[in-house]
Amino acid sequence: MWHNDGVSDDDDPDQTPGRRENRGNARPAGRGGARAGGRGGGRGGERAPPKPLDAAALERLALRYVERFATTRGRLTDYLVRKIRERGWDDGAAAAPADPAELAQRMADLGYVDDRAFAEQRAAAMQRRGLGARRVAGAFREAGIDEGDADAVAPAIADRAVESALAFARRKRIGPYGSGEGDRKLHDKQLGAMLRAGHRFDLARKIVAMPPSDAPETVVFDAD
Repeated sequence: MWHNDGVSDDDDPDQTPGRRENRGNARPAGRGGARAGGRGGGRGGERAPPKPLDAAALERLALRYVERFATTRGRLTDYLVRKIRERGWDDGAAAAPADPAELAQRMADLGYVDDRAFAEQRAAAMQRRGLGARRVAGAFREAGIDEGDADAVAPAIADRAVESALAFARRKRIGPYGSGEGDRKLHDKQLGAMLRAGHRFDLARKIVAMPPSDAPETVVFDAD
């Protein structure tokens, strides 16, 4: 049901039937194009604005979103808030606008949204790319992962700290993956790169200082 980490949650899955129909009936420019604004085309081929939302339409948007994207309650809530702001609420509806946070929680209760699973998958993917715990924590905050779910996956993140730091060093040819040449200025630059990638200072410093090695993974690094 979920897409991988390469898909942005910022993509807008809100495609109403009216919009799809207008695209399908569009006429090419040029010959006959002047008639596009005539019978059934609307003035200048302009699309009609989407209808204001009601509770049923908002739930359809939520379902469509969780079908397409791996997400969190926080991101789903933000998406629904934005849609209500963009399209408005049906003034003819008897009830007040639905609560996006409540709807997001209902999606979680149904198993369509799982913040813990999202956190586990996002952390593992980021660490495979060589990013450290601080960068992972920042991604959690951006995605709205709460403290309880973040704490639950913290041990796994710590267990992969060395593996992730070495993956970054290998990609950037730092320390054991470098040539062994370089002065203090270069080492400081490499250390800064590892810190910006979210790695611990003590771990980054040890990796930067390591000589070229055929098997750096066998080195024992002390825990922080």
